Amino acid sequence: MTSPPIHTKQAIERIVREDWGRILAVLVKQLRDFQLAEDSLQDTVEAALQHWPERGIPKVPIAWLLQTARRKAIDRIRRLKNLERKQPEYALLMEQEETADMIDEAIPDERLRMIFTCCHPALDEKSRVALTLRTLGGLTTDEIAASFLDKEKAMAQRLVRAKRKIKDAGIAYEIPEPEFWDDRLSSVLSVLYLIFNEGYSASTGENLIRFDLCEEAIRLTRAISGLLPDEPEIMGLLALMLLHHSRSQTRFENGEFIPLEKQNRNAWSQELITEGTTLVKQALTTKLVGPYQIQAAISAVHSEAKSHTETDWQQIVLLYEELFRLQSSPIIRLNQAMAISDANSVSQALQWITMHKLSDTLQTYQPYHATMADLHNRNGNRDAAITAYKRAIELSENQPEKAFLKSRLNKLLH
Repeated sequence: MTSPPIHTKQAIERIVREDWGRILAVLVKQLRDFQLAEDSLQDTVEAALQHWPERGIPKVPIAWLLQTARRKAIDRIRRLKNLERKQPEYALLMEQEETADMIDEAIPDERLRMIFTCCHPALDEKSRVALTLRTLGGLTTDEIAASFLDKEKAMAQRLVRAKRKIKDAGIAYEIPEPEFWDDRLSSVLSVLYLIFNEGYSASTGENLIRFDLCEEAIRLTRAISGLLPDEPEIMGLLALMLLHHSRSQTRFENGEFIPLEKQNRNAWSQELITEGTTLVKQALTTKLVGPYQIQAAISAVHSEAKSHTETDWQQIVLLYEELFRLQSSPIIRLNQAMAISDANSVSQALQWITMHKLSDTLQTYQPYHATMADLHNRNGNRDAAITAYKRAIELSENQPEKAFLKSRLNKLLH
């Protein structure tokens, strides 16, 4: 097969990426087999790459992809030894010629079922998060591995084991009753948080922001909030997403990354800021404070400040301290160091990083080196800044981010 034109290939990849989770959720419900559903959908993507450049992109791409994936699943089943036993179940798939309207109505509920299935207590926490990122968010294995600071091969094996366990254990594809939610809610929120983060700061690719993932994470969080409206951590997570998303459009200009201190705050979405700050205040009144509420409070302080210099940095430092108490992580200490650099001084921030030995645990974490480069640059440590910028560039796989770091490095070199 000859390769499709680049623009057609990119269009196909975009459509598949945006609709992967919606289609896969329907297939998993019908097939009750994660691996079969994913393999069939992958076959369908290859078919689209082969046929769409010649025939044109279908009027309703998601309908074409879903119907073709069903047929691909049946083709795979026909090659199995137990075909006779399963033939009636899979023959039914051929008769399910749903319209685009029917699909649009059915899929959102199926994606919620998918999230709760992936977050079943029978799976370990890391597998729950990784599997849902793959199935609902459509992230690739290497993107998920990057989120966990893992190797791609290890993450691929984890995903295979998780899908096999769901099948072998007969885990039900359903939304549990509210009294059973506690076991799975933290995992669900972790998944949505990571999906949003990957959208807000894409780890790879040509785009700094993947709006499809940001909006999908917000949509799913709203849906879960509707089912549990009084849960403060759901309110906190939704508030965090909305407050971050309020400045998405100002984070880049002409394809270039714009850091927070240089963003046009007048262009931030006041509607999202109002909704987000209202939610976080409502959540904090419950006095059942959790990590998402604290992160949302930090984002609210940024959103309410008229400028970078007028931000209440001391409050942010204290909020990070509370966040670390709830969720100890070297990444929280790193973010706290940046707040200290504005609240007190850059030298104190560097001392803070040394005191907490962050270099021991964050050597492969790209934002650590980008942070160190910025701090050393601001502190007049030219050679240390150059070394850190080079390492940050080496670890970055996002093109706009890499271009921004290179521009900073070039200013030091010339």
